[in-house]
Amino acid sequence: MRKVLGASVSDIVGCLSKEFLYLMILANLIAWTIAYYAMQRWLQDFAYRLDLDWMIFVLGGLVSAVIALLTISYQFIKSAWANPIDALRGE
Repeated sequence: MRKVLGASVSDIVGCLSKEFLYLMILANLIAWTIAYYAMQRWLQDFAYRLDLDWMIFVLGGLVSAVIALLTISYQFIKSAWANPIDALRGE
């Protein structure tokens, strides 16, 4: 619908990517909290253990975000380049 109203390909891809990144950030925050408490409880039983650093979680989140965006970027670009008439004709 946005393309019919005159949006450019970069606008469409940016909009789709932004919505997807918001969901990924929310999922990462929930996962980091659960993982931190689970790892703290599990590691407290060991005599020699590592201290958990917040950078481990941030690096893991960044790596997962890059992999996810590379994976779905093809679909974003493909949908942005698609002819909107073909989609409207099916409706």
